[in-house]
Amino acid sequence: MRRVTPLVLLLLAFALLSVSEAPAQDRRADDATAFVGVNVLPMTAGGEPVLEDRTVVVRGGEIATVGPASEVTVPDPARRIDGDGRYLLPGLAEMHGHVPSPEDQPQYTKNVLMLYLANGVTTVRGMLGQSGQLQLRERANSGEIRSPTLYLAGPPFTGGSVESPDDARQMVRRQHNAGWDFLKVLEGMTRAEYDAMAEVAQEVGIPFVGHVPNDVGLMRTLEAEQQTIDHLDGYVPFVRGSDSSLSEERLRRAVRKTRETNTWMVPTMAVWETLQGAVPLDTLTDYPELKYLPPDQVRQWTASHRKRRRASDFDEAETQRLIQNRTRILRALHEGKAPIVFGTDSPQQFSVPGFSIHREVKRLKRAGLTPYEILVTATRNVGQYLEDKDDFGTVEEGARADLILLEENPLEDLSRLTARAGVMTRGRWLSDDAIQQRLQKIAASYQ
Repeated sequence: MRRVTPLVLLLLAFALLSVSEAPAQDRRADDATAFVGVNVLPMTAGGEPVLEDRTVVVRGGEIATVGPASEVTVPDPARRIDGDGRYLLPGLAEMHGHVPSPEDQPQYTKNVLMLYLANGVTTVRGMLGQSGQLQLRERANSGEIRSPTLYLAGPPFTGGSVESPDDARQMVRRQHNAGWDFLKVLEGMTRAEYDAMAEVAQEVGIPFVGHVPNDVGLMRTLEAEQQTIDHLDGYVPFVRGSDSSLSEERLRRAVRKTRETNTWMVPTMAVWETLQGAVPLDTLTDYPELKYLPPDQVRQWTASHRKRRRASDFDEAETQRLIQNRTRILRALHEGKAPIVFGTDSPQQFSVPGFSIHREVKRLKRAGLTPYEILVTATRNVGQYLEDKDDFGTVEEGARADLILLEENPLEDLSRLTARAGVMTRGRWLSDDAIQQRLQKIAASYQ
């Protein structure tokens, strides 16, 4: 067994300490902050979409007061942020992110976390369990480092990682004991292995989430109470008719079963189109946010996209038909009141952390969701989905102080999500000027 020297341990500790540390002036979660005279999008169920001229006081990482500006006394001392007609809403969530390993890639991890925050993403569900992530989660969620709040799935259950039903049972117990928040299901497991995993997961109380293995199928996955199905996995083959068209009868069955089992959807529509080769390469390589990623990563994505487009089984017309079917499925799930949370699968092929939300928004709009409904999937719905973890996703007293301050009303145009005055995570304010400085530093590091 290879020995770990004291020097290696010291270097590792230094690397981890450097991940997403906030400057001293930003680390003031225990101090009060008052947003004075803002228009609030509370995102609460049954409430008004916009509350005008409010003052929101944050203290100790939580929202302490929300009320009419004329009635709320601003604490002294407090950081005062004048609303000036701006709009305050809950921070957004990425429910299918890939958090890097802080042990293997400390600087890249730091950059990815900042890219999320720079775009108002204050909660991330990591779906690719790797070494060092559990320690990173504790430091992030305690406020020790500047980061979105992290909820993490362990290393995935696949046909390669699981060799038998008993192996699946043992893997569930190991991940549960290690402290992972979820089990990640990928392709390749047999029905017997999946059932064994599901049985023990329910026994010990750890949710399982992710894909629908081919040998298991959509209906069994729903019946097993898998907590989320990501990428609409399993829906397209289930609702396909005899001629590759969409069977409306089978679609109704799928929607009804999804609603009955309260299985959450994480659609990731935009990245699916990219992975299938539907988006022209010159469009992808023109994305300005690519400058915030390592050039080698972008080159790998470019090569992968070219390979997909040149594959013998690539069919442009069939790909477009699948996109239409996926859009129809998502529209039916939404209209059928199936629960949906927001996710983009980032970082993934041309899906840049944080920036990817703006392209996903367009796909959800195409499926019939209104701007308000899209924001619900990224705020209140996520808070409901993770309600056993924390209280967040709304602007109300007692909620976690994850907030975005925008220059204009996003309900009129969700592209206004890019016009940020700043982002708050667990009561710590990051102005847009500070965000831009950090983005410039990241971009410069890859030149």
